[in-house]
Amino acid sequence: MSTIKSSTEKNILYLDCFSGISGDMFLGAMLDLGLDEKEFLAELKKLPLKDYEVEIKKSIKKGITGTDVTVITNEHHPHRGLKEIYEIIDNSSLNSNVKEKSKEAFYKLASVEGKIHGKSPYEIHFHEVGAVDSIVDIVGACILMDMLGPSRVCASAINVGFGTVKCAHGILPVPAPATMELLKGIPVYSGEEPGEFTTPTGALILSTFVEKFGTIPPGIPEKSGYGLGKAEHKSPNVLRAVLIKSLDNSADIHSRGLEEDQVAFLEANVDDMNPELYEHVIESLFQKGALDVFLTPVIMKKSRPGIKISCICTQDKKLLLSETILRETTTLGVRELEVARLKLSRTIEKASTPFGDIRIKVSKIGDEIVRVTPEYEDMKKLAKKNNMPLLKAYEEIKPFCKK
Repeated sequence: MSTIKSSTEKNILYLDCFSGISGDMFLGAMLDLGLDEKEFLAELKKLPLKDYEVEIKKSIKKGITGTDVTVITNEHHPHRGLKEIYEIIDNSSLNSNVKEKSKEAFYKLASVEGKIHGKSPYEIHFHEVGAVDSIVDIVGACILMDMLGPSRVCASAINVGFGTVKCAHGILPVPAPATMELLKGIPVYSGEEPGEFTTPTGALILSTFVEKFGTIPPGIPEKSGYGLGKAEHKSPNVLRAVLIKSLDNSADIHSRGLEEDQVAFLEANVDDMNPELYEHVIESLFQKGALDVFLTPVIMKKSRPGIKISCICTQDKKLLLSETILRETTTLGVRELEVARLKLSRTIEKASTPFGDIRIKVSKIGDEIVRVTPEYEDMKKLAKKNNMPLLKAYEEIKPFCKK
């Protein structure tokens, strides 16, 4: 197996896409980290493809030494469909994880192309991405990720370039339509030089493997590698891959069965509002998508008693909810923080009781059930329907909430 996998199983892989990303740049950066070149080539040979070679060499781009990977083939871009590519993958002797991830990537690409051309994924015939060199890039990326086995993959904002690019469909804007579709929800920018800095294959790799985009995560850098691109730019056309040893237990989050996300934490202090209005403010924030809202008594300037309104929400809701706080209260400003949140995985299920059906929230760490909680609104209705105190209703249905 890979010479560095055993020592980096809990490390984070960070992709620094300051010059974009392509399939060959990704392969080069991963091999430059120290992954076993012979093992990689041996795995690629398990694909039932002929008449191609993979050239791997050290080279320099604008003073940066890295690894240059080139797939050499005489094939002239055949139009393979998703079914044909699946057959190539299924007929290989690659391990099941690599097969599944490769097929997942190609299906994602076919879905994107289908959306652009108004067809189903299985009606799509890939052009450039159906050729041997692109198949090697995509399956090769899955092989290298399997060899490395990082606990998490993060990336910077993506330099996509600008201008136009010539491809099988003619002259297209940069980013190309497939690239743009694959990069939805991912932070991008154009940079200062024209050209296609991020290719569809590069965007596909990012959307398949990367969990979080932003600045480099905190930790101790252990290794870095550079994958060299083919085009010549004023700046170094390289992709940097960095292995980072986490300073805390964040790398263990997923292996422990916990969930993690990033949320916005909004706060505002109020000392001159009718207390009767707070109920309406809370209801309004929840109706517009707040995850949680709570009030805290505070002592403000000149020793005036006040209320701190706190609101937790997803990043896409923070502007709407900040505006709601500004409109619905007398505050003049809202503070905003981005915070990480660890949470139990949760599902809503139905439980049958002698008093009627209710919804229950099942919270887990991995496969372990931590607690089962009946939904409050359902319990209120059940208590009212059966003419019993709410506390008594909770006691009566408790045996029926066990999983």
